[in-house]
Amino acid sequence: MGRTCPRGREVLFSHGAALLSMRRIMLSFLCLLMHLLQDETTSLLVLGNQDLQDSIKPQKVEFHSLNFNTTLHWQPGWAREARDALYFVQYKVYGQSTWQNKDECWGISSHVCDLTHETSDIQEPYYSRVRAALAGVYSSWSLSCRFTPWRERPPMVTVVHSNKSITVKLQAPRSPYRRKRGSKIPMTNYYDLLYQVFIINNLLDEQHRVLVYEGKDKVIKIEDLRPGVSYCIVAKMYMPMLDHSSAYSSRQCTVLQ
Repeated sequence: MGRTCPRGREVLFSHGAALLSMRRIMLSFLCLLMHLLQDETTSLLVLGNQDLQDSIKPQKVEFHSLNFNTTLHWQPGWAREARDALYFVQYKVYGQSTWQNKDECWGISSHVCDLTHETSDIQEPYYSRVRAALAGVYSSWSLSCRFTPWRERPPMVTVVHSNKSITVKLQAPRSPYRRKRGSKIPMTNYYDLLYQVFIINNLLDEQHRVLVYEGKDKVIKIEDLRPGVSYCIVAKMYMPMLDHSSAYSSRQCTVLQ
């Protein structure tokens, strides 16, 4: 009877060691599984953040200028959630390496930012960029095209027609600078600018513009036109020294009687 006790103890010890070994194996397996799940969750989170970054990125970043009052406009990203995004605006002069924050447009919900003061030198070319943020995720920057204030200002055009001719009256755009009495000074006082006048008739494609005048005259006459035909006039300013042109004026159309 006395010999059976040690053997029982050995069996119990062996059984306990096996349970301990199995427990260690299970713990190791659970640690490995948690590690794999953590890696997968991190990958999904990064992928989700990348999708969100792309979906809230601002679209169509453009300068708009009227009488040298300049605003930057953009559209929200394509995601429905982008309507709740906040936006951050930076700007710089072409050639500079450092972007400047626009403090009044830092973390705004609007899709418009006033950059009149920041683009006050009308000869300099500017860039701007916008990024969006949502739920702690930031999109990449969306860059505008290069913008030079004076180039955005076309001349004003007035058209008067007679029997077989059109008289075109041109007025240079006003600069942002004022005389002592308060009136704005024409751009021609500062720059050697030429008028370019184009004619479009209703027999031609809209984009087919024919140059009919280039020079400094403010009143020109286009003759030998056909009665009963619709003609449209557009004009722009041209700076020969820099080979730069303004935007086109709005169309002024008339039908000759």
